[in-house]
Amino acid sequence: MWTQVYDPMGNIFLSAAIAVIPILYLFWALAIQKMKGYIAGLTTTTIAVFIAILVYGMPAQVAIASTLQGALYGLFPICWIVITAVFLYNLTVKSGQFEVIKDSIASITDDRRLQALLIAFSFGAFLEGAAGFGTPVAISAGMLVGLGFNPLYAAGLCLIANTAPVAFGGIGIPIIVAGQVSGIDDFTISQMVGRQLPFLSVFVPFWLVYIMSGWKGIKEVWPAALVAGGAFAIGQWWSSNYLGAMLPDIISSLCSIIALVIFLKSWKPKNIWRFADEPSATYKATSNLTFKKVLKAWSPFIILTIMVGDWGMKSVNAVLETVSIKFAFPIIHNAVINPANNQPIAAIFKLNWLSAAGTAILISCFITMLIVRMPLGQTMGIFWDTVKSLKFPMVTIASVLGYAYIGNSSGMTYTMGMALATTGALFPFFSPILGWLGVFITGSDTSANAVFGKLQGITADKIGVDPVLTVAANSSGGVTGKMISPQSIAVACAATGLVGKESDLFRFTVKHSLFFLAVVCVITFLQSTVLYWMIPVYQKGAAAVAAAAVNMSDGWMLLGITAVIVAILGFSVMGRTEDNRAYSKR
Repeated sequence: MWTQVYDPMGNIFLSAAIAVIPILYLFWALAIQKMKGYIAGLTTTTIAVFIAILVYGMPAQVAIASTLQGALYGLFPICWIVITAVFLYNLTVKSGQFEVIKDSIASITDDRRLQALLIAFSFGAFLEGAAGFGTPVAISAGMLVGLGFNPLYAAGLCLIANTAPVAFGGIGIPIIVAGQVSGIDDFTISQMVGRQLPFLSVFVPFWLVYIMSGWKGIKEVWPAALVAGGAFAIGQWWSSNYLGAMLPDIISSLCSIIALVIFLKSWKPKNIWRFADEPSATYKATSNLTFKKVLKAWSPFIILTIMVGDWGMKSVNAVLETVSIKFAFPIIHNAVINPANNQPIAAIFKLNWLSAAGTAILISCFITMLIVRMPLGQTMGIFWDTVKSLKFPMVTIASVLGYAYIGNSSGMTYTMGMALATTGALFPFFSPILGWLGVFITGSDTSANAVFGKLQGITADKIGVDPVLTVAANSSGGVTGKMISPQSIAVACAATGLVGKESDLFRFTVKHSLFFLAVVCVITFLQSTVLYWMIPVYQKGAAAVAAAAVNMSDGWMLLGITAVIVAILGFSVMGRTEDNRAYSKR
């Protein structure tokens, strides 16, 4: 048995500098060296294992076992979702139904900007709320490619669009986990997140349009962007504050889809925007659309929605979980002691083969096979081709999750969190960075909350800030890291046929991630000082209120500094807009 060490060098900043080496290497490998995803993932994990053994003193066999446990988790359930999602998309393409889907979407609008809002933002958010993990990016990115979007462009837009719904993804699991680890009621955390993310949610559609077509594009379609983002933000705020954590994504995405479709039936942009290599002519259907044809073509995704929605219901999930296979993972189970409570950490692997979201998608695939009358032999051939095409993304996802697990079990991740927690009164500004860091490492807002949720609450109590704010900020900051998580990038590349181009996609999204993170940091800091009345059930003692008043004067000074930082990041992103739009021309 080995006890975790959070400060192996005797200086938390020096220890954190060593702990961050795998992350810096991964950034370097993807953004500068442009390594293929699976090579960058494998080498990053190898570096982390050596640091865990040589610096943190973790026994080699325990370190390797922890890494293998993470890799196995990456294969199931994460890769299982990716395989089945891409399989479903391939079925619709091979059966010819996707041509009808394209016509039906284009009949609503053939403007590429509005198609991106409808599919990447609104429909993607619904899939995030119902299934989470990699489902929304895999499905929505594949659909955009089928509509004619450049694969890299489609993947990047879907990753950026997937920012708004992540905190409430998978029927609210991230918020529920945050409540469990922090000891704060998850309904209160849901309310706080619902008073942070709507500002970002209403902004994301405008940002997507800007990436595609610049300021001129925003001027042309701002009413539609406002309808999509406004309906989503209002639904997100209302449901998170009055219904809890489970339904905000479902409700807000449906509000956005319905509002946008109705609006586009009576409003059209002055100019129809298409990619540079596309004809500028208005839409002409390639087939006669009837209700029966459209219903049949969309049936795979209607069935998918029903299945993943049912799978996410607690009552259904409880029944499906009864046949799950659980076992203690060899070597690592109870071999690591948590110094906070001096208790061993259990390492139980759960093979929830029936309750996994991927299984719900697979059942949707076979129902689709019956609807489109595809022979079983041909269906299995498509499935096998799908698996073969995803072999490298599977290696990438497995290796990245291996790094996430070794980072957590060795204490490296917690070391970085403790270093940020030393910022004292400025901690509310930096607290979203912990969530961003956690999601970047693990690819999951749920995991980031599990790792840093308790630390966020304890640190806030020490500095006189309501812990509800910082625990919620962990989740809100985490959503901005989803678009650059190697796991998410691997999923997006797999769904769009960009295997081996992970570094290009990382370079596409990283500047947007940093800009969104800066925005959330400013929002959180303002809510800790001048906007503290936004914190739900605000019940601080007199001493804490006095401390907040002292922090407020410092807060205005820091606000000026952070405003400059956000402006610099914003102008940096805007300055690269032409580069972004150039992707659509290649």
